Amino acid sequence: MTTMKRVIFAILAMMLTVGAVSAQNYMVVDSEKVFKSIESYNDALAQVEKLSADYQKSVDEKFSAVETMYNNYMKQRAALSEQQRAQYEQQILSKEAEATKYQESLFGADGKLMKMRVELIQPIQKRVFETLESFAQQHGYDLIIDISANPTVLYYSEKVDFTERIIEALK
Repeated sequence: MTTMKRVIFAILAMMLTVGAVSAQNYMVVDSEKVFKSIESYNDALAQVEKLSADYQKSVDEKFSAVETMYNNYMKQRAALSEQQRAQYEQQILSKEAEATKYQESLFGADGKLMKMRVELIQPIQKRVFETLESFAQQHGYDLIIDISANPTVLYYSEKVDFTERIIEALK
């Protein structure tokens, strides 16, 4: 296909896409504003943040112990035999691996913090998404555009922003 044909094809595809979107009935919502308007969501976030800080402190303590162990080893290294050095190094590596495993158990994808976040926040998210879907279906909207974190939305009319109505529907 020649370059000119590709350009024409791209323009036609873009026009069809724009035409299809403009034929749909859509609404705009700022999900961040919706979530921040829910007290239980803010409480859950605060609880997760506190737990995260507590976990981080305990992880820092474990890694600090590894660092202390390493520093002590470096001070004594010259006076140690080859066998003692190897033993000491193995202890340090073992302690570091233990601290890393502990950190992963708290902050990893399947860690305690993620599980707590899911437990506390997922029911609130489910309620918001169900409210959005119900509202859209009741009022005949085919598409909901979230403007909270979408840098590609350059303009929208206030008449299609239903954020405040969704907040009211959640109360």
